[in-house]
Amino acid sequence: MTTLSRRVFVLGSLGAAVLPRRPLPYPFSLGVASGDPAPDSVVLWTRLAPSPLADDGHGGMPAADVAVEWQVSRSASFARLVASGTAVARHASAHTVHVVAGGLAPDGEYYYRFRAQGSISPVGRTRTAPAAGRGGGDLLMLFASCANFEAGFFTAYRRMAEEHPDLILHLGDYIYEGGATPGHARMHLGPEVLTLAGYRRRYGQYKTDPDLQAAHASAPWLAVPDDHDVEDDYAGWHRLDDVPPLSAARWVTRRNAAYRAYREHLPLRPGVPLHRRVPWGRLATFHMLDTRQFRDPQACGGHWKVCPDADRPGRSLPGRAQERWLLDGLAQHRAVWDVIGQQVFFAWQVNASGAGNMDAWDGYRASRDRLQRGWVERGVRNPVVLTGDIHTAWANDLKADYTDPASATVGAELICTSITSRGDGTPVTEVPTADVNPHLRFYSDRRGYTRTRITRSELRADFRALDAVTVPGAPVRTVASFAVFDGHRGLVRL
Repeated sequence: MTTLSRRVFVLGSLGAAVLPRRPLPYPFSLGVASGDPAPDSVVLWTRLAPSPLADDGHGGMPAADVAVEWQVSRSASFARLVASGTAVARHASAHTVHVVAGGLAPDGEYYYRFRAQGSISPVGRTRTAPAAGRGGGDLLMLFASCANFEAGFFTAYRRMAEEHPDLILHLGDYIYEGGATPGHARMHLGPEVLTLAGYRRRYGQYKTDPDLQAAHASAPWLAVPDDHDVEDDYAGWHRLDDVPPLSAARWVTRRNAAYRAYREHLPLRPGVPLHRRVPWGRLATFHMLDTRQFRDPQACGGHWKVCPDADRPGRSLPGRAQERWLLDGLAQHRAVWDVIGQQVFFAWQVNASGAGNMDAWDGYRASRDRLQRGWVERGVRNPVVLTGDIHTAWANDLKADYTDPASATVGAELICTSITSRGDGTPVTEVPTADVNPHLRFYSDRRGYTRTRITRSELRADFRALDAVTVPGAPVRTVASFAVFDGHRGLVRL
C-alpha cells in the first residue's frame, strides 16, 4: 500500500481546489415564458434542459431536484427587484418550473429571469392585468394556433414578438404529435409520439426554436390545447380511428402523458382547469374553452358529411358542464367584451352538397345553438369567438338562424390561420362556398396570426400574413382588417 506524506496530500488537495471547475452545460436552452396574468400576479415558467432531445425525456439533467432562483423587476436591468424567490425544478416534472410571482401591481409591465447551476436565463417581459372594475388602457392582443415544426419556419412567432403585445392567446396545436414526413421544410423529430418521454422530447424540440422563444419572452400567454397536442381528431376518451393501432390501455397512457407534458411546458397556473376565465379589468373577460377533453364522439364517424345525428340535442362539444360554466360566466357582465377562446370552426359552414365538418361545431349543432341562444337571452353585450385549428384565416358573422341570411347577427367569429401548418399556402382570399355561407365574410390561405386592438368602443382585428414559411425570415403584412363596434354584434370590414 502506498503511503502519502501529509505534505503531498495537502498540496494535492489545494491543487484540486484551485483548478478551474468544468462549467456546467447551459440549462436554459428552452428559454422562458409567462402566462395567465392576474392583477397581482403572473405565472413564470422555465425548464432546465441542457440536452432537450435526450432519449429519456429529462433533457440531460440528473435525477436530483435543483433549486432555481427567480427575479422580477420593473426594468430589464434588474436594478431593483420587486419580487424574488427560489423554486424547485423537480426531476419528476422534467425539471420544469412554474412560479406564481405575486405581490405585483395591477396593469404593470415587468421583466423576469431565472438563475440555476451558475447560469442566468434569458430575460422575459410580462405584465399584469388591470384591477377588477378598472378599465386600464387599450389592449394589444395577438392570437395564433397550429405550429407544425416540419411544415415551415416559425417566423410568425418572431413577427408576433416584434409587435410588443400585451397578451398572446394560443388556441391549440402547440406541437404536432405525428411522425416525420419526407420532403417537408424542416427535419422533424423521429416517429409519432406515444410516451411521456416522447412528448417531453417533442416539446424540447419545439422550444429550442428561437422565434418561439422570442414570442414567449415578449408577453404573457393564455394557452389551451387542441387535438394534435394529444392525437389528431380525438374526442374525450374516443379515438376517431385506430392509427396507430393502440390498445385501450395504451391510449389512456398516451392521453395522460400528453396532458401531463402540456401542463409541464406551458405557463399555466398550477391546479387550475384548462377551461378558465381570465379577466382584464372592465375591458375584457377571456373565457378559454377546452373543446377536446369532454366532447362527445364525432357524429357519423367524423369528417365532412351530411349527418342528422349532428342535430341530436344531447350531444355537446365542450360537455354540458362546460356549457353551463361558460353561460354562467357570460351572465356576469363584468366587462365590455366577452372573448371566447376556443379551438374549432364555430359558425355554420357547409359545402355545396350540404355536408359539414363533424369535428367542428357543425357536428354539434344543438350545443352551438344552446350557447348562442344562451348569450342572447342573458343580454351579453359583445360576444366575440376566437378560433384556431383551421390553418386558414376567416371572419364570420354568427347568425341566430344560419339557414336564413336575414336572421339576426348574434356575434362575431375571428379565426386565425396557422403558424406553419399546410406550408406556404396561396394568395387566395375568395371565401369558399360563399353562395351557401353568406355569413362567412373573409378568407385567407396564408400563414401568420391575428392582431387585435381592444378598446372600450371597438375590437379591431388585423389578419397578418406571411408569403412563405418554407424559407426563414419572411416579412408580415396585413391582408384584411375588420372591426366589431361596441353594442353592434356584426363585423365591419375596414
